[in-house]
Amino acid sequence: MRSPMKHDVFYHIYPLGACGAPERNDFQSPAGEGIKTLGRAIPRLKKLGITSLYIGPLFESTAHGYDTLDYFWVDRRLGTNDDLRSFVSSCHDNGIKVILDAVLNHTGRHFFAFKDLQERAGASPYASWFKGVDFSRKSPLGDPFAYEGWSGHYDLAKLNTENEAVRDHLFKAVRHWIESFNIDGLRLDAADVLSPSFMDSLSLFAKTLKPEFWLMGEVVHGDYRDWAREGRLDSVTNFEMYKGLWSSFNDRNFFEIAWTLNRQFGEDGLYRNLDLYNFADNHDVDRVASTLHSKSHLFPLYGLLFTVPGIPSLYYGSEWAKEGKRTATSDRALRPAIDLTASPREGSMDSDLERAIARFIEIRRETPALREGRYRQLHVESEQFAFMREIDGVHVGGSRAIVAVNASERDQTILVRGIPEGTWLDALDGDKPFMARNGAMDIPLTPSWLRILIKQ
Repeated sequence: MRSPMKHDVFYHIYPLGACGAPERNDFQSPAGEGIKTLGRAIPRLKKLGITSLYIGPLFESTAHGYDTLDYFWVDRRLGTNDDLRSFVSSCHDNGIKVILDAVLNHTGRHFFAFKDLQERAGASPYASWFKGVDFSRKSPLGDPFAYEGWSGHYDLAKLNTENEAVRDHLFKAVRHWIESFNIDGLRLDAADVLSPSFMDSLSLFAKTLKPEFWLMGEVVHGDYRDWAREGRLDSVTNFEMYKGLWSSFNDRNFFEIAWTLNRQFGEDGLYRNLDLYNFADNHDVDRVASTLHSKSHLFPLYGLLFTVPGIPSLYYGSEWAKEGKRTATSDRALRPAIDLTASPREGSMDSDLERAIARFIEIRRETPALREGRYRQLHVESEQFAFMREIDGVHVGGSRAIVAVNASERDQTILVRGIPEGTWLDALDGDKPFMARNGAMDIPLTPSWLRILIKQ
């Protein structure tokens, strides 16, 4: 199964944080300017090489956006429906698709159906809209009934998505998002606990409205094939890859990421036919600049992110090595206000990293093998790693690429075998030539860096 976004490069924005919105909605303030502000960052994102934007959550909520109260209106702290409509149009004018965060598993306690349930209890027609409603006992928050909260969070009331009235309401919202804003897809929050029948029905509904519509699910654990499959979702979050990326550097153990890549995309890989969504950090996990023991490893880490199989995604501000760690009670440090129209100081590490990422994206765009080639491991040691991406049966420039990474603080040379003979050019070093003879080639590597060699 191939995703309509398989060649894209994503940029992920958490707008309530990025725009410095108030922590809680007062439900009466005039519309904010957040979406308009984000619109001014579109030229920079285009220059960076971004082709798809994952943004959200955007709709009216009580606090963090995942506690929705109205699926049909943009959160007033961010702007208006007209602002979102103009933003999507501007993205499209610049060749950028827009994917919204769809929070369909649960709502906030200010959602109209939940408010009615609070007021009318057993007389409410919405009792069947929520999971686990029980009028024989109180909720932990003092309601005269119990209900199921998502993952034990009772500010998030879990919807009964098998209820036809619930589906009708949610599908009307999806139709509204497609027809009013012309969005290109959805990221399904908490997809790992959504029912398969709901996701199948949603996929059919959305793709009937817009055949190239993209659906990606948030899945932390499990066999990704249960979600990313024909008639259901196009992709899922690759948390297994996420963990292997940073810990392989921290533990000086490239055998971990090598094992993950072989398991997922090798000759007998479980997910060879899937286009998984790869990321180094996001709004729920510590920023990778705070996770890595050495910031110099950001460069080879992002080099890997943009060359391994899958769809790469960059979290806002991480191109500038922004730091942030969650606490036991808050994720706000992961979701700071950032001026996304700004430029880092020339000559700083932030500027160097942004420039390197832009180059990785450019090379990926220009090299078919890095977008869709099959994966084959060539070499692995504790701090060095190399693999090849190649398109079967094609022998033109860009159909074969070797990626070789060095996490050591010293120069290293590795020997790779089983590769096509002839000239390979290093796309990161002025197309410097390397010669493979008798199916083998020595590749010298500088500290905390990589080579991307393209077969001529």
